[in-house]
Amino acid sequence: MKVSQNVAGAHQGAAKNALPYVLGALAGMVAAGSLFPYLKDLPQVASYGVLAVLTIVSSVGFGVLWPQPQSIQVVPSVPVSAPKVEKMGDDGKPAVTIESKTKILDTSIIIDGRIIDIAATGFLEPPFLVPNFVLREIQLISDSPDAIKRNRGRRGLDMLNQLQKRSDLEVKISYKDYTETREVDQKLIRLAKETGGYLVTNDFNLNKVAELQGIRVLNMNNLANALKPVVLPGEELELQVVKEGKDENQGIAYLEDGTMVVVEGGGKLIGKKVKINVTSVIQTNAGKMVFTKLAQK
Repeated sequence: MKVSQNVAGAHQGAAKNALPYVLGALAGMVAAGSLFPYLKDLPQVASYGVLAVLTIVSSVGFGVLWPQPQSIQVVPSVPVSAPKVEKMGDDGKPAVTIESKTKILDTSIIIDGRIIDIAATGFLEPPFLVPNFVLREIQLISDSPDAIKRNRGRRGLDMLNQLQKRSDLEVKISYKDYTETREVDQKLIRLAKETGGYLVTNDFNLNKVAELQGIRVLNMNNLANALKPVVLPGEELELQVVKEGKDENQGIAYLEDGTMVVVEGGGKLIGKKVKINVTSVIQTNAGKMVFTKLAQK
C-alpha cells in the first residue's frame, strides 16, 4: 500500500512539472499559426522549421519562467523524552527529590562544630540536611550517664541550634527513616543513595564504607589536613616540649594547628622552648606527624 502511494505521488509530481512545457508548446503552435500567412512564400521545409523552432522556444520559455512552488523542508521528528518518574517511597507516595548539592550532616560533623565556620566562608554550599535519626542520636548522647559523652551531645545540640539560626545558611530537617535497621550509619548511606547528596562526616569508617558504595563524601578532617601549613625537612622551628614521647628520650611538641611534632633527644626538656630541625614528615590516616632533632648550637 505504501509503495503504491509513493508511485502515485511520483506520477503526480511529474505531471505538475510537465504542465508548463505543454502549455508553452501550445502557445508556440498558436504563435506559429498566426505567422503562417507570412511564411507561405518560403519553401515548405523552411516554413515547418520556423514553426518547430517557435514551438520549442515557447515551450522552454514557459518551463523556465513558470513560477515554481516553494520547497518544503521536512524536519524529522525528534522523539520527546519521557517525563521523569519520581522515585516511590516506602509509603507508596512519590519520594521528595532533593537536589544533588545537598550536604547530609552526620552526628560527628554536628558535634565537631567546624561545619559552621567553614559554611560561613562560602566554601561549603548549602542546603544542609539533618536527618531526624541523627537528631535522636545526639539527644541520646546528651542524656548519657557518662560525663564526656553527655558534654559532647550537648555540644552537638548547641552547634545545631547555631547552624539553624544562621540566616545565610539553609538547613533542612529530613524525617525520612529506615525502621528495618537501627544502625545510624546504614541509614545515612541509604539516605545519601536515594537523594544523591554529599555525606559530610568526620567518621573514618563511615567515610570508607560510603566511598565503597559510590557515595560522595566530604570529610572535614581531610580538609583540615590539606590546609595545614607545609613543613619541609631541613626547616628550623622553635617549639615548647610539652610531654615525653613513647620512645626513650623523645619529647612531644605541637604546631599551632595541632600537628604533633616528635623531638628526638627532647625527653628531658619538658616545659622548655627548644630549637629543632625537621628531619621528616609522615602522612597518616590521623594526620601529619613531624619528626625533628635538636638543633646544633
